[in-house]
Amino acid sequence: MCPVRTVEEHQAVVAALLSPLAEEEVPLAAAHNRVLARDVPARVALPGFDNSAMDGYAARWAEVSTTPVRLPVSDDVPAGRTDVVPLAPGTVQRIMTGAPLPEGADVVVPVESTDGGTDVVEIREVPAAGTHVRSAGEDIAAGTVALTAGTPLGAAQLGLAAAVGVRALPVRRRPRVLVLSTGSELVEPGAPLLPGQIYESNSALLVAAVEDAGGTARRLHFVPDDVDQFLATVRAELATADLLVTSGGVSAGAYEVVKDAFRALGTVEFVKVAMQPGGPQGAGTVDGIPVVTLPGNPVSAFVSFEVFVRPALRRALGHAAPGRLRAPATLTAPLRSPAGKRQFLRGRYDGGQVSQVGGPGSHLVAHLARANCLVVVPEDVTELPAGAPVDVVLIEGALQ
Repeated sequence: MCPVRTVEEHQAVVAALLSPLAEEEVPLAAAHNRVLARDVPARVALPGFDNSAMDGYAARWAEVSTTPVRLPVSDDVPAGRTDVVPLAPGTVQRIMTGAPLPEGADVVVPVESTDGGTDVVEIREVPAAGTHVRSAGEDIAAGTVALTAGTPLGAAQLGLAAAVGVRALPVRRRPRVLVLSTGSELVEPGAPLLPGQIYESNSALLVAAVEDAGGTARRLHFVPDDVDQFLATVRAELATADLLVTSGGVSAGAYEVVKDAFRALGTVEFVKVAMQPGGPQGAGTVDGIPVVTLPGNPVSAFVSFEVFVRPALRRALGHAAPGRLRAPATLTAPLRSPAGKRQFLRGRYDGGQVSQVGGPGSHLVAHLARANCLVVVPEDVTELPAGAPVDVVLIEGALQ
């Protein structure tokens, strides 16, 4: 009999298999979707100098506070000018957005509040002192932390890094994951099917899931249900991997090649997790390399990856928040759940409400493809009415 674990217990076991990945430095152009390994300070302040937030006229507020007023335009200040002269008393300078504010000016009057003069300008309305002035360092001061370790590097983060003068960023190396689906009934998609055969889909699913989590994945060739051939194939490939993820061959029946092969080694433990789908699970090492074995039904494999493998990979990458986003929701229809098992139902989340997509069957991959969340039903809950509050895990497409 296999031991029974809670979801949290098995999550801890899988997470412990993967150590933090080594650090490397990459140029900004290669850092998109990576995870920052160390805090990065700002090399310069943002803004780096007082500048104008509007096209208009730089002025002394005390000289233009009573309108209308006409003053000579002593200079033009376009963006990029580096030799701006101080503002002479009793004058204004025409200034463009982003241009350095001349010394002595404390307000920018928008051109829309004037007659647009180039030699002499009539100012008809004036904002409060300090308006439309971007002060040096108001966004971030030089030397302070611009990006913190564990931050995923998206467009905004890379834009900030460039803005503070950073050319390369320290990130965690991507984990190298081998993906192997087992089963003599599996056939490459597109090939002719004989009676009893099915197209192999788990490796496509899991390779994409690994890449979405931040890793690089390589699919191993089909391996039939033969223990010796299975072990030979695995051991020939493990040296270049940080993790092996298998699907199939871990249930209680005969011809469970993954369980038979790894159990003989004594370094992979097979358990039942109190969840549905995805009860049969395994974790351990083979030749010192971490191994996670998932069930073979596509929905079970996907849910198991989401619950156990994805957070472990993201934690090894250094993510400050390795888990998926969660949200409270209300059910649009009643549902039932087996006692003693945490249920992960496929759902569609929209505007704070969630509806179940398909039934609980672990073979319903078409329903999985239409889901954008997992509805989490606790182990001690067997039924919920429409309108009941539930917790949902937002998966791919949930925010589109």
